[in-house]
Amino acid sequence: MEKQQKTVALIGVPLEEGSGRGGCAMGPAAYRIAGIAAALRELGYHVEDRGDLRPEPAKDLPEMDRARHLPVVGAFTRSIEAQTHAAASTGAVPILLGGDHSLSMGSVSGMARYASDIGRPLYVLWLDAHSDFNAPETSPSGNIHGMPVAFFCGKAEFAPILPANRPFVDPHHVYQVGIRSVDEEERKLITDHAVNVYDMRAIDEEGMGSIVKRILADVRGAGALLHVSLDVDFLDPDVAPGVGTTVPGGATFREAHLIMELLHDSGLVSSLDLVELNPFLDDRGRSARVMVELAASLFGKRILDRPTRGG
Repeated sequence: MEKQQKTVALIGVPLEEGSGRGGCAMGPAAYRIAGIAAALRELGYHVEDRGDLRPEPAKDLPEMDRARHLPVVGAFTRSIEAQTHAAASTGAVPILLGGDHSLSMGSVSGMARYASDIGRPLYVLWLDAHSDFNAPETSPSGNIHGMPVAFFCGKAEFAPILPANRPFVDPHHVYQVGIRSVDEEERKLITDHAVNVYDMRAIDEEGMGSIVKRILADVRGAGALLHVSLDVDFLDPDVAPGVGTTVPGGATFREAHLIMELLHDSGLVSSLDLVELNPFLDDRGRSARVMVELAASLFGKRILDRPTRGG
């Protein structure tokens, strides 16, 4: 991404109904208080804060026991999809300020539609402790934040939330990094659909840099757009405790910064989700500040400026 003249569109998504617990709706406000707009402006970007989405529940979507709060999540999905597509179509980089991870049903679908408009594939980098490839019939909880990957890949069409003929993401174009909590049925689904999964063991054995460089080479070789979806629980709980789905053994602060720096260097990132921040569970805003730091790193902030080759 070139900084000069580049516009970043902040889209707040105060959605918590997909997670099964309260708190994530406060996430957009926490990111703003933590200074995300100022951090991006300091890096030379034009920042448009487009406010928070506030859709009414979708009356045409029924309540479902195995897809909890579907009318609310479905309404948000439609609004997010439209706003993400509109932002990308004007040349802006959409940043979705969540909100729980069900928001990616809309953001990725919107970017898939935009990628189809311009004749390019969309790849997704999913930085998360969870694969989120459940459907209602496989989900132990019925919480929709465990279903977005299956949804935007067209493998969980459990309700007419978006048009059935919309562009989907090929599951083989999804790269999941940091995974360490997968349901049994979900494990079979991600294997059957050839989702690329790099769990924490793979990271320990191969190194974060090696894995991310391999992913970026695939994206570049395909001439694709890249959507990055960053869940707070990708990070170790000691680094970012403000999330309702903590799983021990996550990425370190430095590993996460390395990913962001490599993503920036690649120039391939077209959109970003920041999800699952629950300020009610945070330690005096620490997780919000960490996520803002990572977003800034993705957009060009460096801990240390490296000399050029031969310098």
